[in-house]
Amino acid sequence: MTYDSFFSLIRHNRLSLLVALLAFSSIDASAQRTDAREVALRKLLQSTVMINQMYVDTVNIQRQVEDAITGMLSKLDPHSAYTNAADTKKMNEPLQGNFDGIGVQFNMLEDTLVVIQPVSKGPSEKVGILAGDRIVSVNDTAIAGVKMSRENIMSRLRGPKGTKVQLGVVRRGIEGVLTFVVKRDKIPVNSLDAAYMIRPGIGLVRFSNFAATTHQEVTDAIRKLQAEGMKTLILDLQGNGGGYLNAAAELASEFLPKDQMIVYTRGRGGISMGEFRSAGGGLFTQGRIVVLVDEYSASAAEILSGAIQDHDRGTIVGRRTFGKGLVQRPIELDDGSMIRLTIARYYTPSGRCIQKPYEKGDAKAYARDVIDRYNRGELSNADSIHFPDSLRYKTLKLGRTVYGGGGIMPDIFVPLDTTRFTRMHRELNARSYIINASLRYIDMNRKQLHKSYPDFDTFLHNFTFPREELDKMFDEAAKKDSIQAKNEEELQKTVQTVSLILKGLVARDLWDMSEYFQVIYEEDPVVQQALELLRKEQE
Repeated sequence: MTYDSFFSLIRHNRLSLLVALLAFSSIDASAQRTDAREVALRKLLQSTVMINQMYVDTVNIQRQVEDAITGMLSKLDPHSAYTNAADTKKMNEPLQGNFDGIGVQFNMLEDTLVVIQPVSKGPSEKVGILAGDRIVSVNDTAIAGVKMSRENIMSRLRGPKGTKVQLGVVRRGIEGVLTFVVKRDKIPVNSLDAAYMIRPGIGLVRFSNFAATTHQEVTDAIRKLQAEGMKTLILDLQGNGGGYLNAAAELASEFLPKDQMIVYTRGRGGISMGEFRSAGGGLFTQGRIVVLVDEYSASAAEILSGAIQDHDRGTIVGRRTFGKGLVQRPIELDDGSMIRLTIARYYTPSGRCIQKPYEKGDAKAYARDVIDRYNRGELSNADSIHFPDSLRYKTLKLGRTVYGGGGIMPDIFVPLDTTRFTRMHRELNARSYIINASLRYIDMNRKQLHKSYPDFDTFLHNFTFPREELDKMFDEAAKKDSIQAKNEEELQKTVQTVSLILKGLVARDLWDMSEYFQVIYEEDPVVQQALELLRKEQE
C-alpha cells in the first residue's frame, strides 16, 4: 500500500484512524526497515491514533495535528511556518491587493471608531459616509462604549462582496444617530505609501511591501513623476518587509537593460530552482537611482536592492538590511490552512546569498538579531560591521567590492540616530497619546483646517501643530501615566519631534499617506543623506 492509497482510504471510505493504520501497516516489512522516513511516518501515525483512541480524556485531534505540524516546522529554519485557515486569510490579504469590506480608513479614539477617510469611490463613500463620522453600531450591535476589540469590530465590518451591513453613525453637528446601509465590495489594499517630487527633478517613491498590485502601482507612480519632470528616482524601501518574488523581479526589470540577472535560487544540494532576468524595455533604465534601506528591509526588498547594487545601477543608502533570503513555497491544506515551507535560498546576481546565518530550531536568537546588531554598535557605526574575506564579491559592471553573509550592505551607511527620539517620546507613543492627540485635534477642527489650508502646499509651509494642544497632551500623560520630561533639554527635543509627527498625522488625515511622508521626510536622516549625495553630484 502506498502513502497516496492510505490517505485515500481515510478521505473517501471514512474509515477510522485505527483501521486505516492497520491497513497502512501492511507495507512490506523489508521496505519499512530500509526506509527510515516510512518508519518515522508510521511512528507518527501510530502515536496520533493511540492518543486519539486510548487517552483517558477527550482529545481535540485537530489541535493535536496542528501542534504536531507546528512542532516539526519549529525545528527547521525561522521562516518555515504553519498558519490555520483564519490566520492564512489575514496574512494573504495585504499581498493579494484587496479584501471584501465597507471601504473606510479608521482609527480608534478612546473606544469609538472614527472614520479617517472613506476609500475613494468605495461603498461607504457612495452612501455618504464622511471623514470624522463615528460608527457606533453594526447591524444594531453597539461597537462604541463597550470596549470591543479592534479585531472584533473589523470582523463585523468585513464580509463577502455583495452583502449588506447597516451602520449607525454619529456625525458632529447632527443630532441623533444616522443610519446607512452599505453594500460591501472589493476594497483595494495599496502597497504604495508615497510618490512625490521631493526636490526639482527628484522624485521619491515609497511602498510598504511587494504585493500582487505593487508593480502596477509603482510604475503608475513613476510615469506620473516623469510627467512632472523627474530625472532622478529615490526608491524608498525602508521598513519594507518583502512579499512576492515575482513583484520584485518585475519591478527590478523596469530599471535594468534586457537579459540582466535579477536573482536566482538554489535548493537542496545546490540544485537550481530557477532564475529571473530583466525583460527589457523598462520604464526607468537610464535615470539616476538611489535606494533607501534599513535593518527592516527584507526578502523581496533585498532582491531588488541587491540587483540594483550588483549591476551598479544605483546607490544603496542606509543600514544593512535584514537578511531574509529563504524561499518559501505555500502549501495549501484542505481546510484552508497553510504550510509555508522553505525550499531554496536567494542569491544576488554577483552570487551573494542574501540569507543571514541561523541555527535551526532557535527562532528566539534569530528574532533577537536586530537587537544584537544594535548592542554591537552595528546600527550606529559602520566600523562595527565585520565581513570575512571569504564573503567578498565584486559588482558586475564596475567591480566594486560588496559583501555576502546576510542582507545587503549599503554603499553609503547612515547611522541610526539614537538621540532623535527621547525617552518621553517613546513613552507617549507607546501609550497612544500622540495618535489620540492628532485624532482629537482633527475631530474638533476639520472644517476650519480645510478652510485655512485649501491645498497641501499651503499646509506644508504654514501649519504648525498648536503648542497649547501639545501641552494638553503632556498634562494628560503626566496625570494618567506619570510621563514627563526629566529636564528641559529632553522636553524641548520631545516638543520638536512630536510636533513634526503630529503635523504629519494631521496631513495624513486631511489628505493621504503621501502627504504624511512629505512632512516627516524633511527631517529623516536617510532621506536627507540621499538628497545630500545627489546635491554633491550636481555640483
